[in-house]
Amino acid sequence: MPSTFCFRRSRRFGAVGVLLGSLLAVACGGASDAANDAAVAVSAAVPTADTATLSAKTVAIGGFTYDSARMTPWQSSVTVPGRLMLDPSALATIGSITEGRITHVLVRVGDRVHAGQVLVLIHSHEIMDARSALASATARLAAAEAERDLANSAADRATRLLEAKAMSKAEVERAEVGRRVAAATYQQAIAERDRALAMIDHLVGTGNVPALADEHDVLIRTPIGGVVTSRDAQPGTVVLPGTPLVSVGNPDRLQLQMHVSADAAAGVQVGASVRFALTEAPTTTMSAIVTRVAPTVDTVTRTIEVIAVPKGASRGARAESFVQAEIFGTGGSPALVVPSSAVQALEGDTVVIVADQRGEGLHIEAVRVRTGRRAGDRTEILSGVSPGRRVIAGSAAIAKAELIKRRSPDGA
Repeated sequence: MPSTFCFRRSRRFGAVGVLLGSLLAVACGGASDAANDAAVAVSAAVPTADTATLSAKTVAIGGFTYDSARMTPWQSSVTVPGRLMLDPSALATIGSITEGRITHVLVRVGDRVHAGQVLVLIHSHEIMDARSALASATARLAAAEAERDLANSAADRATRLLEAKAMSKAEVERAEVGRRVAAATYQQAIAERDRALAMIDHLVGTGNVPALADEHDVLIRTPIGGVVTSRDAQPGTVVLPGTPLVSVGNPDRLQLQMHVSADAAAGVQVGASVRFALTEAPTTTMSAIVTRVAPTVDTVTRTIEVIAVPKGASRGARAESFVQAEIFGTGGSPALVVPSSAVQALEGDTVVIVADQRGEGLHIEAVRVRTGRRAGDRTEILSGVSPGRRVIAGSAAIAKAELIKRRSPDGA
């Protein structure tokens, strides 16, 4: 009589339990045909581990992107916070050029201005003195011009009389001296006139003059075009030469400022590449090139300042925005790398999902790998895949889910 043990099978063993039950049935006197049928059913129900063939529809839904394992010089990297600021070479802090009282401020923060535009009007005694000096210089120039013309006529007449033997040579020489003195006086008067004009040009400048300006106002103009970034000038304030009034900067010329520890900065050099993203838009990355590495350590923060210039247009970036930046060091020895997004954890194993085209579908396989260093979006592969192997980089988690689904006995 068969033992009751031969008919007990625990459902939690799944397909393996089916196979074990079949063998027990044979050992207990069950039919050999039934055992063979069960073994065939098990082999059909259990797919090859960690592989799957996806249909074209599944591939389209998954939205996979691909990359390949490649040998490349390893670049160390450091991730640091940073901020975007206006390029100092494209930023002008415009100060007062005279002593006086501010009468009008014609711009506000955020206004776009062009080179030569009047920003501030200052009532000053210096412009009055300059206009008075110009009037005096103009009068002296007119007098010097008349004296020069008279001296020229006298010298010419003396020369003719000498030829007619009606004047002595000494008198002719005195007339020539008078001509040269009058010419020198005339040149001095021109210089004084030009100096007075230059002073007025310094205080007023060239270009359009606002309708509300009068002849006693000094006009403060911007030397560059851009956007007003700050305004310290206030109407009614008395200022001295050099007092800051308005700052103007070019918003399209930015630079990235970062502070790196001395150890991390060891591999950072001018020309190194930087990838950064605004803190409010971390998925949108931009690139920059390091243009300056400070030669000294900051005495307060004990860090080294690194300056980089963004390449191309910085999409949506504004001055004083905070960013998260990754600075790449110089290239080292070659290493086999894949995108970090391609490396997945699969039930305790570290895997890379490789992909091979099968018609319109895709055959995927989870290959167990041993990883090494990681820098930004690159991970070093020590073993498991060979150079040139095609891997899933984007939506790799979806591919992993398909493999996990096929690991289960019912494929669900």
